[in-house]
Amino acid sequence: MTSIDVAAQSVRDQQFRAFALPHLDAIARVARALAGRGPDADDLVQETFLRAYRYWHTYDGTSDCRRWLATICRNAYREIFRRSERVVALEDHELESLAAARVHNTARSAGVDDMFMRLDLGPAIQRAIDELEEHYRKVVLLVDVEGFDYQEVADTLEIPIGTVRSRLYRGRRELQEALLAYAIDAGYRSANAKPD
Repeated sequence: MTSIDVAAQSVRDQQFRAFALPHLDAIARVARALAGRGPDADDLVQETFLRAYRYWHTYDGTSDCRRWLATICRNAYREIFRRSERVVALEDHELESLAAARVHNTARSAGVDDMFMRLDLGPAIQRAIDELEEHYRKVVLLVDVEGFDYQEVADTLEIPIGTVRSRLYRGRRELQEALLAYAIDAGYRSANAKPD
């Protein structure tokens, strides 16, 4: 290598460290959303950053680096794991709204509607998220945990934006139900709760 090549390589390495590596935790969370927890997600993160480094010369520096990395992660996931997506039958949105209202009324009558102010739900929330069906879990993690907007999630998962909204709504409702069950099982009832 010539001294010019070494200098160019050094600049490239510095840019990669400055722009890409700060997003390592975010991309690890995206990988877990796509591949689940464990070695598959770890392999996906490693492959994402290897590809990003290899093609760093294509990154223009003006676009959102996190989004660029998330796209690489999604493409790597598709290529490496080739998982078939389950088809989810769409339900009536009015029925979904009624189901959410039912959960809320059940929480109120059980006296746990204020449980979020009374206990640390971190472990229960993580467990509830882990138990979601994969297609709901991915959307909930990317929107509610990672802060991606609906369009970014639609692009990442290659699904219509309406499907993102629908899966997010259902995933959140399932989380509500799981946390309600957790609160009731844990004995978190207020004094004005209706007896069973």
